[in-house]
Amino acid sequence: MRKRFILMLLALFCTLLLLSGCFQGEQSLPDMDPPPNAEEVDGQKDTKTKTESDGSETNKETEEAEETVERQLFLLDSNGLVAPQNFELPVPESNEVAQQILEYLVKDGPVTSLLPNGFQAVLPAGTEVLGLSIEDGTITVDLSEEFKEYAAEDEVKILEAMTFTLTQFDSVERVKLRINGEELKEMPVSGTSIANGYTRANGINIVPSDTVDLINGKAVTMYFPTEHDDKQYFVPVTQYIEAKDGNIHQAIVEALIDGPAYDTNLMHVFNNTTMLVDNPKLDSGVLEIVFNQNVLKDMESGVIADEVMETLVRTLTEQESVEAVNVRVENVEQIANESGEVYTKPVTRDVFTPSQKF
Repeated sequence: MRKRFILMLLALFCTLLLLSGCFQGEQSLPDMDPPPNAEEVDGQKDTKTKTESDGSETNKETEEAEETVERQLFLLDSNGLVAPQNFELPVPESNEVAQQILEYLVKDGPVTSLLPNGFQAVLPAGTEVLGLSIEDGTITVDLSEEFKEYAAEDEVKILEAMTFTLTQFDSVERVKLRINGEELKEMPVSGTSIANGYTRANGINIVPSDTVDLINGKAVTMYFPTEHDDKQYFVPVTQYIEAKDGNIHQAIVEALIDGPAYDTNLMHVFNNTTMLVDNPKLDSGVLEIVFNQNVLKDMESGVIADEVMETLVRTLTEQESVEAVNVRVENVEQIANESGEVYTKPVTRDVFTPSQKF
């Protein structure tokens, strides 16, 4: 009996010890002290707001750093033709526009990561723009010695690419070159004459012709579409054409209807039965052209193919006197593009290649 009583006392004692430990554990959990200099909840909101503000300013700086402007660069395509491509380039200082655009023509330069498949830059790697000046429509570009390091067969292509890239600006008509401050009268590798500078009138991707009288013919730059990797773009080619009865605009349109030379890999965009029904008429910079209905892609809806319109406008506005093209179709009240938008006024070049200014 005594032994049983002792065991009961021991069990009670152990229970008291366990309960004491539990209560002691609960009481030993201290309140969490705030970290030094911590603010109340409102203060935490202020801190978050400050963080958001900082992030907002960072984003603003990033947006400013990423501000871009569309520029057109003339590059070499997979067929070895000089062709324009549009790029979004960083906005430079106002006095560095021409220098920047030339730097994007340099092989292994900043354009490298932007190049579409099949395209390459034209200026020799390492070429630096040492300076440039513009006066009375002539831009003089001073280049480093590396400019001389090109293959002979690329000489004219380099001239064409530089000239057409720089003359996209309204204030530039002619390009002259220097190397380390010394004016070039001829190109350094094959000796192409550039004593009088180079202009768009010198042509681009010149197509030789055995059938045209070069003395009585006129060199005309025409645009035709082509494709690479399912991407369509327009390529300028210069060829000699003969103007019947002195109407050069009629001769150009008829040459476009005939299509590009077979060995250029360019597309023929007109239906074979397309015809002019009247001579083109120029009035105050607007050239009116009237076709038969075979020029249309969809006669019922009066839709003209976008590539046909772009071919006409790009080509004809290369003529100094033509600012816009008004395309009409015989017995069709109005025509529309492939998106169904009606052409309500003459089409300018800016629709396809916005004009640029320094």
